Amino acid sequence: MFRALSGIVIGVLLCPVLLYVWFTRGNPPVAVADPPLPFERQITHIPLHARIDREMPKTVPVQATAETFIAGAHIYREQCAFCHGVYGSPSTVGAHMFPHVPQLWQSHREGVVGVSDDPAGETYWKVANGIRLTGMPAYDKILTETQMWQVSVLLANADKPLPPEALTLLKTPLSYDVPAPVAMPAMPPKPTR
Repeated sequence: MFRALSGIVIGVLLCPVLLYVWFTRGNPPVAVADPPLPFERQITHIPLHARIDREMPKTVPVQATAETFIAGAHIYREQCAFCHGVYGSPSTVGAHMFPHVPQLWQSHREGVVGVSDDPAGETYWKVANGIRLTGMPAYDKILTETQMWQVSVLLANADKPLPPEALTLLKTPLSYDVPAPVAMPAMPPKPTR
């Protein structure tokens, strides 16, 4: 009995010590290219979706009109397109993040475009609150409530015909006026070991 009890106590004490050593030695997968931890997707998605289901708004205070779509397209280009891509042109950055950033103007799963299969309230919750450890920021202090709804309604309707002005905004590739690279002196070679 004493041996069993002491084995349990040692096991309970040893597990946190081993976990601490594993973490402090830099062994957990922390780089984007590292494979995910076992059950990482379930550990993060189950509580996320439970919270969204509990807190997302059930009614949409903004109508799905041409004006809403155009305003949403302007907001999307300014705030979202860098990571989530534009219509017909996925983001090169989003593919190199972990988890990969959903491309909101591409078809996936049975022809669904972006998050058009999600209720607008779910997208609004994600826009307003962000999602930890994904790179998705919270916009509740950046955009107004109306602006967050406009982009959410736009994305909920991504699989439907949109007004030409909104499509023009969404199809125009992002261009960044990056100056030509300046010639830099050659770097010294790395020392070999």
